[in-house]
Amino acid sequence: VQLVESGGGLVQAGGSLRLSCAASGRTLSRYTMGWFRQAPGKEREWAATIFWSGSTDYADSVKGRFSISRDNAKNTVYLQMNSLKPEDTAVYYCAADTIGRASRIPNNYDYWGQGTQVTVSS
Repeated sequence: VQLVESGGGLVQAGGSLRLSCAASGRTLSRYTMGWFRQAPGKEREWAATIFWSGSTDYADSVKGRFSISRDNAKNTVYLQMNSLKPEDTAVYYCAADTIGRASRIPNNYDYWGQGTQVTVSS
């Protein structure tokens, strides 16, 4: 599976961005898909997960502001980010868990994209 993120950029605090994660090689519809982020000097942090059933899970830091969704016809997963804060600045990665293990742990994901930079200015 190849995952390619897009949609990152520079935005002012309070603004919005929508990240996309397009997959090729396999159909994502049966996979658990996650979004993670990594700020400079910090460990990779889980942000959101969408299960094959469509149910979702969010980190407390993004709950109520971010929304993860998937379009199985387009083999794409999205992360809608609203009310962005400077502390959301990071490289954002999408990942695929092909077995359906615990959804918040990076090591349980099998495939990763290259990341897309999100910078939120104050």
